[in-house]
Amino acid sequence: MNRRQIMSFAGLVAAGALAAPLRSHAAAPAAKRSAESFVAAKDGTSLFVRDWGAGKPVLFLAGWALPSDFWGYQMLGLARKGYRAIAYDRRGHGRSADPGQGYDHDTLADDLASIIDGLALDGVTIVAHSMGGTEVARYFARHGGRGVARVILVGTITPCLVKRPDNPGGIDPVTLAAGTDLLARDFPAWIAANTKPFFTPDTSAAMVAWGQDMMMSTSLLGAAQLAQANFVTDFRADVRKIGVPTLIVHGNRDASAPLAITARATAALLPGATLSIYEGAPHGLPLTHVERLNADILAFLAKA
Repeated sequence: MNRRQIMSFAGLVAAGALAAPLRSHAAAPAAKRSAESFVAAKDGTSLFVRDWGAGKPVLFLAGWALPSDFWGYQMLGLARKGYRAIAYDRRGHGRSADPGQGYDHDTLADDLASIIDGLALDGVTIVAHSMGGTEVARYFARHGGRGVARVILVGTITPCLVKRPDNPGGIDPVTLAAGTDLLARDFPAWIAANTKPFFTPDTSAAMVAWGQDMMMSTSLLGAAQLAQANFVTDFRADVRKIGVPTLIVHGNRDASAPLAITARATAALLPGATLSIYEGAPHGLPLTHVERLNADILAFLAKA
């Protein structure tokens, strides 16, 4: 496999690119609740939160190296339909703090718990893109899925990316390691080289540029350590702990998270899950397939 192939395949596989902490603003009436605030993680890290609308809560988790801005079109659509749409920047992403530590899945699951507890969310639906699916799975394994009623996985990278004796369809670890090495040497160039398969050919140049800018807001330390963690971690046991109705949405042209080893394998571990495959969709389908994804999220929520 040549350098360009490594960058195209392994580069985006993980993607899926302060104020005083607040813990109780969710309890205030919607009219008085700040649309933007911060929640403190267990170790004190300040996590930036967007909180739009009122009604049944829906919590969005962006993919690797992407901030909460990524979900803007889905959040706007749901808020207009009477839902409370919430998203946060994981540590080292967007406007959240970069504490220089905690870039591991146990800590990220604990951060998710801090958000759910800090916003007093109960019966929440989580919509997670790419690496966000690993946080959801680890949250169920580590915290029992407290407060979560439903899950939607979009372009998930679960359950296990790396090739190993009991996962022969996975990706060669040498290829994955090469992708991690490339991003650590020149992150801006790496993003530029790996942008094309994230979008569709008819995606506007402005949208592509915006996607690149969002990824550039990520801590290089966080990006590198989380990419490595995504590549080597086996989430199969974690995924089996997801005990709520689950919708899995995936593009059949997802070069970053190949369908067979991600969405299909995840669905096989969750017999009650629904798998919806978007023909021609890439990894970035929350930006490329806005109308269809919004409609599918709303339809899934209506079943509650």
